[in-house]
Amino acid sequence: MTVEPEYSDWQGYWDQLTTQVAGGDAPDILQMDDVYLREYADRDSLLDLTEVDTSGLDENVVDTGRTEEGLFGITVGTNALTIAANVDLFDEAGIDLPDDTTWTWDDYYELSVELSENLEDAYGSSGATGDGMLQAWLRQHGSTLVTEEGQLGLSEDQLTEYLTLTDEMIADGGTPPIQLLSEAFDGGIEERPVSTNMTAMGSIWSNELTSVANASGSEIELLRLPSQAGTATENGVWMKPSQQLSVYAGTDHPEEAQLFIDFFVNSPEAGEILLTERGVPPNQEVLDHILDDLEGYDQRSAEFLTEIEDEVGEAEPVPPVGFSAVPDILGRYEEEVYFDRMSAEEAASGFMAEAEDVLD
Repeated sequence: MTVEPEYSDWQGYWDQLTTQVAGGDAPDILQMDDVYLREYADRDSLLDLTEVDTSGLDENVVDTGRTEEGLFGITVGTNALTIAANVDLFDEAGIDLPDDTTWTWDDYYELSVELSENLEDAYGSSGATGDGMLQAWLRQHGSTLVTEEGQLGLSEDQLTEYLTLTDEMIADGGTPPIQLLSEAFDGGIEERPVSTNMTAMGSIWSNELTSVANASGSEIELLRLPSQAGTATENGVWMKPSQQLSVYAGTDHPEEAQLFIDFFVNSPEAGEILLTERGVPPNQEVLDHILDDLEGYDQRSAEFLTEIEDEVGEAEPVPPVGFSAVPDILGRYEEEVYFDRMSAEEAASGFMAEAEDVLD
């Protein structure tokens, strides 16, 4: 089998893929993300991956690439949402790391403010922002950002409460001033507040640990998310695909393309090559095979996912067509609140209307 790769940056890739699929000349094998899966699967642009062996993968992980019509994306790496804690800044503040198996949002809030008060040139945390944190927060409240039917699964009251959490943390000094926070999130992962030692805590995906630690030059520890109930099994975390592979429905090589994906997922040899480059391998046999080869923060990330595997919940519903615009919509309304241009109630109402429109 001969494979000819094509390379692109993240945004350029999706723009190019849209054009290629529309023109009927897409690559045989596609890098896929769950946010975009239905954009292509629901338009019959992806092949049902019936020939890929998924018996070595947890069913929740497999379901991240499945719609009611079939299996259209295979996860080649997994990660989970975490709180990255800067151990050096905790030490500087004279404060112990929290017990992440029992801490609550109130604890996170109070700890953020306490850290800020005890640090000269840094702040406690970057608050609770972004669609990933919102998804976990909603799961703790028995809801989801989107439902299996492709509709919004949250209420205005829930979003109002979520937006208020960080707004009050900003006002109380638990986070950097919003101008600094906003500028930091405009960049890549290496420019996030926790990566530049601006904050002692910040939410990251587990596979981003090495990048954050290298950028900060500090010791970074992964913590479980806070919860409403103060129990690790109820903090809303799920295993998210850090990368998926799909096959173009118009391929002339359906068997070979699926064989290629099967190798990525199930081969210890592929595991030795990739290690955790695309997240932690979802196949436990492959993960066990490479664990001894992992070093430093790559090893810590893999060990963390192994540690929490009995605590994670079911996979998030596969996002509906149009969902790729929702994170940007949320970000805009978050800033409206944090810059005091809107109340949390007004922003929640505006988000609901705009998000419902793009999901229609």
